[in-house]
Amino acid sequence: MSDNIVDLPVPADSKRTKDDTFEVATKYEQGANRDGTQATRVKKRLTSRTATVASLIIAVLWTIPTFGLFVSSFRPAELINTSGWWTVFENWGWTLDNYREVLFSASSSSPQLGAYFVNSLAITIPVVVFATVLAAMAAYALAWIPFKAAGTIFVIIFALQIVPLQMALIPLLQIFTSTLTPFQEALHDAIPILPEETYLQVWIAHTIFGLPLAIFLLHNFISEIPNELIEAARVDGANHGQIFLRIILPLSVPILASFAIFQFLWVWNDLLVALVFSGGTPDVAPLTQRLAELAGARGQEWYRLTAAAFVSLVIPLIVFFSLQRYFVRGLLAGSTKG
Repeated sequence: MSDNIVDLPVPADSKRTKDDTFEVATKYEQGANRDGTQATRVKKRLTSRTATVASLIIAVLWTIPTFGLFVSSFRPAELINTSGWWTVFENWGWTLDNYREVLFSASSSSPQLGAYFVNSLAITIPVVVFATVLAAMAAYALAWIPFKAAGTIFVIIFALQIVPLQMALIPLLQIFTSTLTPFQEALHDAIPILPEETYLQVWIAHTIFGLPLAIFLLHNFISEIPNELIEAARVDGANHGQIFLRIILPLSVPILASFAIFQFLWVWNDLLVALVFSGGTPDVAPLTQRLAELAGARGQEWYRLTAAAFVSLVIPLIVFFSLQRYFVRGLLAGSTKG
């Protein structure tokens, strides 16, 4: 490192000497080596034989119940009620009736899931987009736009994560009933083509409940982006909108994808918010709301849930595997250097 330092004449009134430059360079090199060593140790621990064995054990324990549910979804009702899935080779029997009932049946006790499948997509995808975009803009503003009370606002947003979701359901429902419901009815009267009940309430509720954690995660990542990049963009004349679109978003793809996966799974598997804000009508009811009704009025047809569970798993699996290359990068972003 010292051989690369060029001997330049140092002014007499200069506060930094060549020795100071050498000391700074040496400390920087030592810090880089220390960070690299720490990152290497973390990688070795995560890829060690013990970690691998522990991961395999957890994966097997996690997979066995899921595999049993999958096998049961193809077994007739009488075999499910009289024998366990692990006796499938002794009590041989396979059928697609469970999937046929939950997907194509028109009975009231076993309604078709196709329409509710579409409802879940119509609820989940916009919520993921709304929450991710709003959280990214808010995180950038709190991290890189200096204004008064920025720290206080961030602390308040962070504190909102500990507020139980159930505390906000009734007040939020009252606000929606007094404002959004009359607006939707008036809009339907003016334009009869538009449905009277829409996903607007569910969209707003899920977006509000997802923003505190989203802003916290994105702020921690965005605030670690090197200041030199932001300053260079400002010197080139870029405004905040251009910096956000051309620098912040491309560099934040891993954390954005990680949060999008979490938000998608939370909204897709949600039942409480859907029951409160969707109204329970078939036009806007999500898939989870209908899954609870598949077991029948007295729960005697619970075997249908085995097939319905795997129907509901299809989309989350597609989303996870399509974004998994960003998932670990987003979770570990900023945890180590080097």
